[in-house]
Amino acid sequence: QVNFVVCQLFALLAAIWFRTYLHSSKTSPFIRHVVATLLGLYLALFCFGWYALHFVIQSGISYYIMIVIGVENMHKYCFVFALGYLTVCQITRVYIFDYGQYSADFSGPMMIITQKITSLAFEIHDGMFRKNEDLTPSQRCLAVRRMPSLLEYLSYNCNFMGILAGPLCSYKDYITFIEGRSYQLQQSEANGKEDTKYEQMDPSPNIAVAQKLLICGLSLLFHMTITKTLPVEYNIDDNFRATASWPVRVFYLYVSLMAARPKYYFAWTLADAINNAAGFGFRGYDKNGVTRWDLVSNLRIQHIEFSTSFKMFVDNWNIQTALWLKRVCYERATFSPTIQTFILSAIWHGVYPGYYLTFLTGILMTLAARAIRNNIRHYFVESPTVKLCYDIITWMATQVAISYTVVPFVLLSVKPSFTFYSSCYFCLHIASILVLLVFPLKRTQKGSKKHESIQPVWSKKLEEENVLQKNSYSRTNNSFSQKEEITRRYQALKQ
Repeated sequence: QVNFVVCQLFALLAAIWFRTYLHSSKTSPFIRHVVATLLGLYLALFCFGWYALHFVIQSGISYYIMIVIGVENMHKYCFVFALGYLTVCQITRVYIFDYGQYSADFSGPMMIITQKITSLAFEIHDGMFRKNEDLTPSQRCLAVRRMPSLLEYLSYNCNFMGILAGPLCSYKDYITFIEGRSYQLQQSEANGKEDTKYEQMDPSPNIAVAQKLLICGLSLLFHMTITKTLPVEYNIDDNFRATASWPVRVFYLYVSLMAARPKYYFAWTLADAINNAAGFGFRGYDKNGVTRWDLVSNLRIQHIEFSTSFKMFVDNWNIQTALWLKRVCYERATFSPTIQTFILSAIWHGVYPGYYLTFLTGILMTLAARAIRNNIRHYFVESPTVKLCYDIITWMATQVAISYTVVPFVLLSVKPSFTFYSSCYFCLHIASILVLLVFPLKRTQKGSKKHESIQPVWSKKLEEENVLQKNSYSRTNNSFSQKEEITRRYQALKQ
C-alpha cells in the first residue's frame, strides 16, 4: 500500500512534468509515447518487482495474436488469452502465494491491461472488418481504422498515468491526447457550435486536479480514522448477532459498507487526477464555457451515496469498467446479456469465492429491482410529496440491498459469507425470487414513459448537469460515446 501511494504521488509529479515539458506542441508523439511507456514500466517494476514482467508478456503476446490471427477473429483470441492469462495469475497469487492478502497484488494492474487489450481488439475488429452500417453509434465512434504500432500498443497499455490504477480509456482518446489533438477537437464544440472564444485556449487542469486531490485527502482521512472502527467482519461476530436487534444490525451493515468505500474513492480519484495533471481527460466545455475534466472518471460519489436504485448505483460506481462490460459483452451477447455481463465481471475481478457470491446475488437484485421499478414506480410519481417519500424509501432500500450484496466481496471466503447470509435467513435472496415470480420483467408502456421522464428529487440537479453535458459535447471522442453509452445502457438494461 505504501509502494502504491508513493508511486502514484510520483506519477502525479511526473504528469505535471510531462504536460509542462513534453507538451504536444513542442514534443513529437514518438517521444511522448516512449517516455510515457518507460515511466509506466519503471513504476510497475518499483511497485511489484519482477512481477511487472507479466504486464509486458500479456501485452506482447496479445499484440502478436492481433498481427498473426488477423482482424476477422483476433478479438475472440485476444479476449480468451488476456482473460485466461489474468485468471491464471490470479489463481497463482491467491491460492499458491498469498491468499487473502492484497500486498504486492500485481493482478490489479493486469485487470486494467486486460480491459485495454480486449477493448482495443474489439475496436480494431469493428473498424477494419465489420461494415460501418452494422455498428452501433458508440461502436462507430470508437472503431479503430488502422493497426497500432508496437510502441503505440505498449504506450496505451503501460503508460505511467494509468498502469497502477487505471482507469480504462479508449484507444482513440489516448492517441488523440498523445498527438495533441484532443483540445482541437473539443474547443470548437462549446454550446454545440463554433465558438472562437475557446479556439486558441489550452485549458488548464489545475482547478480540476486540486479539487480531486482534496477529495483524495478527505477520503484517505476518513479511511484512516473511521473505516477501521467499523469493520465489515463485525457483521458476522457471534456476540453482535446474538445481542443486537434487527434495526441495529441493518444500520451497522449500511455504515460498515459505506465506510469501506473511501479507499476506492481515494485510489480512483487520485488516478483520475494523475491523468488530468498530464492533460488527459478533457471532455469539452459546458454551456457556460466551463471546462469538464471527467472523460476518464471512474465514479460519481454523490450519485453513489444518494442512489435511489440498484442500477443508479452500478452506473456510477467503477464507470469505465461498466462501459467495458457493456462494449465487449452486454451489447454483443446473443442471449441473457445481464447474466453474461455479471459472470464476466466476476471472472475479471478474480477467483475469490466471495466475488462470485456477490455477482450471482447481484443478478437477482438487478432483475428484481428492474421488475419493481418498471411495475410500481409510475404509481408514485404524480404527487411531489409522494414522489419524495418514494425516493427516500427507495434510497434506503437501495443502500441496504447494495450492502447486503457486496458483503461477500469484502469477506472473500465462502464460510464467512454464508455465515452472514444465513444469519439474515437469505431474506433478500428470497424476496428477489418472489418479486420475479410476482412481477413481469417486461415493462408496461405507461411505466416506461413515466420512468424515462422522472428523476429522483435530490439528484435532479446533478442529472440536469449531465443532460447539459450530453448536449454540449460531440463527435469522435469518447466524450460523446461515454455519455451515449451510459444512456443506451440505461435503456437496454430496462428492456
